[in-house]
Amino acid sequence: MKYELEVIAFDLASCIIAAENYATRIELCANPQEGGTTPSYGMIKEARKISTIQLFPIIRPRGGDFYYSSHEFNSILHDIQICHDLGCDGVVIGMLKKDGCIDIEKNKELVDAAKGMEVTFHRAFDRVNDPFIALEQIISIGCKRILTSGLKPNVMEGIETLKELVIKAGNRITIMPGSGVKSNNISQLAEYTNARSFHSSARKNKDSAMDFQNPNMTESLTHTTIDADEVRALKNQLAIYFK
Repeated sequence: MKYELEVIAFDLASCIIAAENYATRIELCANPQEGGTTPSYGMIKEARKISTIQLFPIIRPRGGDFYYSSHEFNSILHDIQICHDLGCDGVVIGMLKKDGCIDIEKNKELVDAAKGMEVTFHRAFDRVNDPFIALEQIISIGCKRILTSGLKPNVMEGIETLKELVIKAGNRITIMPGSGVKSNNISQLAEYTNARSFHSSARKNKDSAMDFQNPNMTESLTHTTIDADEVRALKNQLAIYFK
């Protein structure tokens, strides 16, 4: 692997844009306002139909924290099964205990439920009480990669921790920096951390295509999609750095 570029798709059009601009993988999400939650069955099914690159739905039943009830855990298991049945390449999961530790038992059950799909541990990792203990635990349960901003709001603030995580992970698991990864900082991030896998929202707001809009309704009808130019710029910067 020279490098990977994963991008978020919050709508179906983004799945096509990601593939056309040579992203490696799509993280399929709903609800950008809550940081991404599980997309619907119909969205996953159609995304799998139109996506020509790897498709990883996030399995997160709600926004907020990553401590889930038994009912929420069961819904996660059901959604993983749906992703498996629909032919997804992987899923994105993450559960914590109340004290900020990795819930090893429940996460292992989720990895087992993936039945051979790759599993990424998402940015629940950025809420753990000790990232290096958590790293070893996530490796032990069989996850393929960890999406993290280095326990800070964005990757540039967390760059020191990201570098340490890459060193300690070695070739046992992939550390994938995400949150604030842009074409104007991805080369610096790659050089400093030695990461080879990167995650970007590359997002922009798209205006409504409606010809008629009720002037009495004042809320915006924009929605989040992918900026094709930014995806291309991210790829170009990685291609130059890793040439």
